[in-house]
Amino acid sequence: MKPRYWAGAAALLAATPAAAQVTLNASSWVPPAHPITATMLVPLCQDIEKATAGRVKCNLLPKAPVAAPQTFDGVRDGLTDLSYTVHGYTPGRFTLPDAVEFPFMADTSEVMSVAYQRVHERILARANEHKGVEVLSVFTHGPGQIFHTGKPVASLADLKGQKIRIGGGLINDITKALGAVPLLRPAPEVFEILKTGVADGVFFPKESVGSFKLTPVLKHATFIPGGLYNVSFVWMANPDKWRSISAADRKSIQPLLGEALARRSGKAWDAADQRGVQAMKEGNIQIRNASPQFIEEIRKATAPLEQAWVERARTKGVDGNAVLAAVRAEIKKLAGK
Repeated sequence: MKPRYWAGAAALLAATPAAAQVTLNASSWVPPAHPITATMLVPLCQDIEKATAGRVKCNLLPKAPVAAPQTFDGVRDGLTDLSYTVHGYTPGRFTLPDAVEFPFMADTSEVMSVAYQRVHERILARANEHKGVEVLSVFTHGPGQIFHTGKPVASLADLKGQKIRIGGGLINDITKALGAVPLLRPAPEVFEILKTGVADGVFFPKESVGSFKLTPVLKHATFIPGGLYNVSFVWMANPDKWRSISAADRKSIQPLLGEALARRSGKAWDAADQRGVQAMKEGNIQIRNASPQFIEEIRKATAPLEQAWVERARTKGVDGNAVLAAVRAEIKKLAGK
């Protein structure tokens, strides 16, 4: 009986189609130790493999196949299957993500990212600005702050004419409104342009000082409550590769995406921001909190940008005022205010 039983079982298994094995080529354009790679992308890939019992795995490429600004097109065209990008790295392509990039929005990446994801799902996604990729989630980095190589920044007068590296998006307009000169450069280039004097300073989240090892070239930091700005990101996948995952496995992966991925990303960034502050202290960077007078200067200088964005959003068929109200309501709810 036993031999016949095993023979029958073997025949049954042979006749049953094996679940498709899908390998997602995942890429990151920041260093392996950066929180986006180490505490967001890698754990996400591990959880995808676990949720699908190993049927879907990631192959983390040793080097991004394209430069950071080309990542959206790289995912769309199948040069990589799973990655992320900064919306502002491709000026003119995206309008609606600017909704979450205004000053004084939220004190943590987690709150900002979850609020953004909720409003994206309800309102922004229908404009289809991400056509060509599968959107897995949106998020923002931690509240952006002011860093300078040579002097403290305590007023708009201290920023006037200063060359400041930015990551693109609304911060380009914010920088001009503050009287500084924006230099659009990908994050991995910041150390070099600060070291060589191409830039006088940088607008960055606290995390970046440690992640990009900037303590040797920075001397001063000014913290703005709620952030001077935020930078909007999107997690995305190649649509054809994503559809090659079975419907059952996509269903198993879904709880890891959307708000869950936004929250994961935000929490990881907040933890990295704390490490960034520690790196500043160890590197003897002088930290100051913006005075009420400086905050009011920033508020007055940037106030017109909001209405200008509302007008741009209208060209996408979106009520910008409603979007901003929705984002701020979600932030208030999430922050418990």
